[in-house]
Amino acid sequence: MGYSLSRLTLESDHFDEVGSSQTSGKLLHNLEHEVAQLTKLRSAPHERLNQIGPGKRDLPVSVVKMLAGREGNYSGRGRFSSADRCHVLSRYLPVKGPGLVDHMPSRAYVSQFSADGSLFIAAFQDSQIRIYNVDKGWKIQKNIHAKTMRWTVTDTSLSPDQHHLVYASMSPIVHMVNVGSSQIESLANVTEIHEGLDFSSGDDGGYSFGIFSIKFSTDGHELVAGSSDDSIYVYDLEANKPSLRILAHTSDVNTVCFADESGHLIYSGSDDTLCKVWDRRCFKATGRPAGVLTGHLEAFQGKGVLNGITDGWTTHPRPKISNIHLINQ
Repeated sequence: MGYSLSRLTLESDHFDEVGSSQTSGKLLHNLEHEVAQLTKLRSAPHERLNQIGPGKRDLPVSVVKMLAGREGNYSGRGRFSSADRCHVLSRYLPVKGPGLVDHMPSRAYVSQFSADGSLFIAAFQDSQIRIYNVDKGWKIQKNIHAKTMRWTVTDTSLSPDQHHLVYASMSPIVHMVNVGSSQIESLANVTEIHEGLDFSSGDDGGYSFGIFSIKFSTDGHELVAGSSDDSIYVYDLEANKPSLRILAHTSDVNTVCFADESGHLIYSGSDDTLCKVWDRRCFKATGRPAGVLTGHLEAFQGKGVLNGITDGWTTHPRPKISNIHLINQ
């Protein structure tokens, strides 16, 4: 897909020079058709679920029919596929307006749901991090008072088993706290231990760079971080030390994540306006990214702006401006 976009750009420039707008328009139509087909493949319900009951086939399949088809195992899988789930979720939108959950005396810089949506994490400039239990009326499940830090809590990440939370600041030291305990109040190294994980080399005083983005791997064994020294860091939690540094960009790395469950691929987004794909299996041999996704006019800003769907198919980078790009790998 990235190739198609690049080819389209080059050929469009060529046709502009020779004045062949008709051919250029045909290329654009073909690309739009390809995008439409790929979107349909990823969001359309299984064809056998489309055959349940009478009615026109060109109408959206009702959720009731899809549930009946799942119970009857019409697809042969006994469950919804990712495309089926996407179709069902696309039929529903929030109908209630926003409501106030909590009010804090300082700015909130981080807000994110857990993978299953049961927990919501918010981090504030006054070094407080709160975890709310969504299923229990947004009750505070954990109130974390972080260690003294520089500027603010820049990012947090919840472990896959939801037992630990890591939080970052403008320092190479990331802290990990146990959030699986029954104790609500967690005061750093007073009521609970907030273990420091040092992403630096150890000989720079601990303040050589800051961390903008931090994410757990799917298996919970590693952390990936994006930093103010234009780099990506991978931290091995079992060995308790950094295992990889990639000088990834020419400016701050504001957002990173593991692309899929394997942990081999890493996405990064930077102030240099580029989103890059890194393959750890071949990086040591090549020293280069596996792919560079261009097209953004502004820098990547924020922590949750880059997401790799677990099927390894798409990524959603979001720059500072309002445009959202869907990029097929």
